[in-house]
Amino acid sequence: MEEVILHSEEIYSGRVVRLSVATVRLPNGKEAIRELIQHPGAVAIVALDEAQNVLLVRQFRLAAGRVMMEIPAGTLDPEETPLICAERELQEETGYRPGKLESLGGIYVAPGYTTEFIHLFLASDLSESRLDMDDDEFIEASRVPLTEALAMIERGEIIDGKSITGLFKVARRLGL
Repeated sequence: MEEVILHSEEIYSGRVVRLSVATVRLPNGKEAIRELIQHPGAVAIVALDEAQNVLLVRQFRLAAGRVMMEIPAGTLDPEETPLICAERELQEETGYRPGKLESLGGIYVAPGYTTEFIHLFLASDLSESRLDMDDDEFIEASRVPLTEALAMIERGEIIDGKSITGLFKVARRLGL
């Protein structure tokens, strides 16, 4: 079932992603072309307070062409662990620090063409911290009951995979 890379050429290298075109040998011996976006990976955090409210962020997403409600997330810096990245991103995007971070596993965003893997975390025991947003980020944070966030998924108001997966994993863990 595996494909073997015969040749790969990088055709673009940017700040976050690299794009390459690879020639692969298929299991039946034939060759095919694959386009691959290489991504360093990311984290996404379901931040849950003691009253079962979650922190959501609202921001414009150019690729989707719209403002979206999501759980806080961000790209791994070089040599950064997912745990450190999750703590940093939560603080940068919401102004809260987690007292506890638990892994919820992770997801491949679109394994047909990108290596991006998002590590999912549950953050709890939240404490306010200085909001230190990146210069190129314009984000509004809000606190929403977890049950309302789940209803927002059903109404099509939360539509990105990382947020849906993270919120459903936490709801299942809590028996909702």
